[in-house]
Amino acid sequence: MRYVGVEEELLLVDTDTYEPCAMSAAVLAMADRAGAEDDVFQKELHRQQLEFATSPQSDMAALEAEIRRRRRESAEHAGKLGASVAALATSPLPVSPSISADERYRWIQREFGLTAMEQLTCGCHVHVSVESDEEGVAVLDRIRPWLAPLLALSANSPFWQGVDSGYRSYRSRVWGRWPSAGATELFGTAERYHEHVDAMIATGVVRDQGMVYFDARLSHNHPTVEVRVADVCLDASTTVLLALLVRGLVETAAREWREGTPPRPVATGLLRLASWRAGRSGLDDALIHPRTLTPAPAEDVLKALLAHVRDALEDIGDLPLAEEGISRLLRTGNGARRQRELLSRTDDLRAVIADCVQRTQE
Repeated sequence: MRYVGVEEELLLVDTDTYEPCAMSAAVLAMADRAGAEDDVFQKELHRQQLEFATSPQSDMAALEAEIRRRRRESAEHAGKLGASVAALATSPLPVSPSISADERYRWIQREFGLTAMEQLTCGCHVHVSVESDEEGVAVLDRIRPWLAPLLALSANSPFWQGVDSGYRSYRSRVWGRWPSAGATELFGTAERYHEHVDAMIATGVVRDQGMVYFDARLSHNHPTVEVRVADVCLDASTTVLLALLVRGLVETAAREWREGTPPRPVATGLLRLASWRAGRSGLDDALIHPRTLTPAPAEDVLKALLAHVRDALEDIGDLPLAEEGISRLLRTGNGARRQRELLSRTDDLRAVIADCVQRTQE
């Protein structure tokens, strides 16, 4: 059984105005005084966001329970300071982000200017254990076509600086401004992967391995494949669906590698187009089908993803959860659809955030 861990980035907002507030340092200090475990809560690039990381879990019920607990704890720590947390991938209201007081983050600000300043975006990263770097790179090569559907199902950022962006995941478009972000080429071996990363760092454009912002990469801190393509999900249940699908993709890819099945040589440019379409459409319009690379309804693409990982999920015991989760998501929609529906009913972005704060803490 492969272990799964999740990192979620949450938006800090003022309890009264729902405007993003630069309080991450104070919230982290509050968490320390409350006796939070080491490295559970972490600061991010901007002072308006807070990150937490779960422990490695093999059981999805345990993972969901921990995600919900960490969200509640985040809300409790922030609440003592007059703030709330919201699982929103971008702020619906206008915001002027501020950089965290950290030498590394200050370097990023100096080097990347407005790109860094505008990166107040919240993502969800899923880690799945692998036996070796060689297995991990084999997985990375084989999951490439299936990452865009994960972005589509997680889409939770339709608004940017007080206006409708026209996208379901505008976070993905903002994140794509980093020079190291996005889809990758086929690596073939762990040696080539590490050579590629070392060459990127040698250019001086990226500071370290932590700035290798591939859609999926080998973690430099853990023996895992880290899938980084998703928005932070509004509902914890969607985060769990994302995590179990990522584990299914990793297990399926590892089996293909052991059986000698080569990865599909899909051009990186086509993967970038699929990612753009996923960010634009979410679950409300056509996506690029990973097998045919032509437009297809989002429901068909999610069903194709489920079919691709079905054997692995069945062996793990996650298939009923995946089937129910995809059915529910197609029926009720993801965070982007929820936010737009709320705005259409209330005509008030603050009311949208208020609802999302409540859903985050439930």
